[in-house]
Amino acid sequence: MNLYNQFESAFLRAGDAPALVGVRDANGVKETWSYARLRREVQQTAGALVSFGLEPGDRVLVQVEKTPQAVALYLACLKIGAVYAPLNTAYTAPEVRHFLADADPALFVASREFDTPVRQAMLDESGLGSLTTRAASATPVTETTPRDDDDLAAIIYTSGTTGRSKGAMLSHANLASNATTLSEYWGWCSDDVLLHALPIFHVHGLFVALHCAFLNATPVIFQAKFDVDAVLDELPGATVMMGVPTFYTRLLASERFNAERCAAMRLFISGSAPLAGQTFAAFEQRTGFRILERYGMSETGMNTSNPLHGERLAGTVGFGLPGVEVRIADEHGKPLPSGTVGAIEVRGANVFKGYWRLPSLSESEFRDDGFFITGDLGTMDAAGRVAIVGRSKDLVISGGYNVYPKEVETLLDDMPGVYESAVIGVPHADFGEAVVAVLATDDEDIDGAAVDAFLSGKLARYKQPKRVVCVRELPRNVMGKVQKNVLRESYREIAAAP
Repeated sequence: MNLYNQFESAFLRAGDAPALVGVRDANGVKETWSYARLRREVQQTAGALVSFGLEPGDRVLVQVEKTPQAVALYLACLKIGAVYAPLNTAYTAPEVRHFLADADPALFVASREFDTPVRQAMLDESGLGSLTTRAASATPVTETTPRDDDDLAAIIYTSGTTGRSKGAMLSHANLASNATTLSEYWGWCSDDVLLHALPIFHVHGLFVALHCAFLNATPVIFQAKFDVDAVLDELPGATVMMGVPTFYTRLLASERFNAERCAAMRLFISGSAPLAGQTFAAFEQRTGFRILERYGMSETGMNTSNPLHGERLAGTVGFGLPGVEVRIADEHGKPLPSGTVGAIEVRGANVFKGYWRLPSLSESEFRDDGFFITGDLGTMDAAGRVAIVGRSKDLVISGGYNVYPKEVETLLDDMPGVYESAVIGVPHADFGEAVVAVLATDDEDIDGAAVDAFLSGKLARYKQPKRVVCVRELPRNVMGKVQKNVLRESYREIAAAP
């Protein structure tokens, strides 16, 4: 059961229909790759990989720009049974060294733009030459290598917002189950057009977005990166857009963004980071669309989603997807009553096989009954709708009381002059940890006293920030997640003095 077989069947049916739209050739001229061309490029690239001596199960570590050739490389790895391991293009030489040592790849592919860090990171020059050049003259691979359900398709390194990146091992069955479920649950249509401005070294852009389009062989408006004006230019020709919350806040900041420009759209989807309630409300007011928020992670793909048809509630991530069991549990894995904060645990065909070369850690992250402990905290209402409170590592314990950052952030985000907030815990001599609010704002009048006044009567005193920091913007990783580990390190001494 090689996932590529499912894609190729759709590609063959699509023939010369557009696949990747608006890509640029070597001279910077826009062109469209048809599904027939994409299939040929996959076969040629697979031929190049085989010529390097790759065998099924070999890892291919990849740090490349977002191009149609990069998409073909991913699909070619699937086709020959290799294990695709994409890297964030922002990783530096020391970080690349870590991934090279950890993944132990048979081949490392990098864009020319990354030559310097790559050469610093590699122990020797293999002299294998350009993959693109070799693909042009390679003998195409037409047969797809058979794979079992549990054979690895990819290793996705976690974003590392709370520590050193770990490699999540995803099988062909993991990816296939999630792709099929999402395509059906989100009502993917034969006339859908996906506007794709996400990076493709991450689950969101590579698997969630592209897999839905490829299963149905529908067009993808393929943008190298998110650019507000470029997205606005293409939006009238699209029907589906997937993005991180930052995409939507930046669209709202543009005067060009309005309901008329969204007339052809049927679905806006948000993920990878929490969507602020004020963004949800402002987007609906401007366009008439309620953004569909869902919840997933590198280790599982997507777990929950707000419904395609039905109420989408701000601040929630919807219900468990078909075939995915979701529960809120205590520290022993015992399910908790509805409305109670606990650990979000999931079980299903989408859940990964464990962490690469970390068997002890992998074992500790699973319950005896097969549920994976996500590390997220949340609640579930009587209907099964899930709301995320935060990461368990972000929980603040102040004076023996649990403080869930999301509860405080939801209130602070509604404070006049505050664009966004991040609540963290830092060491405190008396309380163990002190609640600190980091506010993104341009308002110089916002300080601790103003925050106290705003939260008075809205929140128990022990949950209210003991210190307030104002910044222009919060630190984020490339997927838009606020890096609370960076904030904790930056302000760890802020509550040490009176």
